[in-house]
Amino acid sequence: MSTTAIAPLTTDEAEILVTAARTAAEAAGVTVSVTVLDAGGHLLAFRRDDRAVLISGETSTRKAYTALQLNAPTADLVDLVKPDGPFHSLPTALDQPLLFIAGGLPLHRDGRLIGAIGVGGGAPEQDHGFARAAIGELS
Repeated sequence: MSTTAIAPLTTDEAEILVTAARTAAEAAGVTVSVTVLDAGGHLLAFRRDDRAVLISGETSTRKAYTALQLNAPTADLVDLVKPDGPFHSLPTALDQPLLFIAGGLPLHRDGRLIGAIGVGGGAPEQDHGFARAAIGELS
């Protein structure tokens, strides 16, 4: 059986994602924090604007961890974490808390998970859109 290596997410790509998400947010008049993780949950890039709410940095990081651990957009998970929902008390593989609101997206290359991006600071739908716009810049 042969395996094909998938190129990992690079720091240069992570910086492109951060810049693209911030540019999309600024065009909408929103100040955000952006976190990019590799497939192992290691921080590749992070940016919190001094004008952003302080907690937006933690929010963007938790969104990225959630998207990475569950390999799903966080916007798709909101209904699953309501009290008594299936993910309400889900233990995490990376010992990081989960945050289930829109703005976290997994990153894939050739069908394989290579990392995640999290955006925090705007309304959940805005953050999701900023993350999606950033991923579009890698295509």
